[in-house]
Amino acid sequence: MNDQIWWYVARGSGVVAWVVMAVGIFWGLALSSKFLGTRPRPNWMLDLHRFLGGMSVVFVGMHLASLVFGSYSAFGLVEVLVPGASVYRPIAVAWGVIGLYLLAAVQLTSMLRKHISKRAWRRTHFLSFPLFMVSTVHLLTAGTDSSNPLLRWTVLTTIVAITIATTIRILRSDDHRSSGSGQQRIPQQLVRVPTTTGV
Repeated sequence: MNDQIWWYVARGSGVVAWVVMAVGIFWGLALSSKFLGTRPRPNWMLDLHRFLGGMSVVFVGMHLASLVFGSYSAFGLVEVLVPGASVYRPIAVAWGVIGLYLLAAVQLTSMLRKHISKRAWRRTHFLSFPLFMVSTVHLLTAGTDSSNPLLRWTVLTTIVAITIATTIRILRSDDHRSSGSGQQRIPQQLVRVPTTTGV
């Protein structure tokens, strides 16, 4: 295979991985924020979220494999696994390596959700937010397509959408907590029943 084709595959799979990951994060926020209503959701909605997460792993794998196996770029296993080891734009590539480990943590805990506590899964799942940030920085600083106007507008639109969805998620979570705290039940022994006495 032409070495230059590997480079095109690396570029294309990297962009697609970012898009799929971003859509998966937005879809997860939509599900948790009740964008789609409060009725019980069909199974395919959650399955789609999981599918997008799995596909992001697949395209990241393609991205890394095309960089390592193609001699067009000077990347080896060390360069794609150790932050700062790359000669080519070391800081920009380091953001991608950090994103790789964040993605692995999110996806592995999702696969093991039935075997770990809900608290541990939830805390690890929050890594999706720094994952989105570092992968976006990697996309805009390491890739040769960062000057493409279509890519820039796509990134900007996606950032705005995820920021709005995250804000709504936080606000609705706060509303739920405040409404729940206002409806605390008073223990029966502390309730005094008024009695009537004759004067």
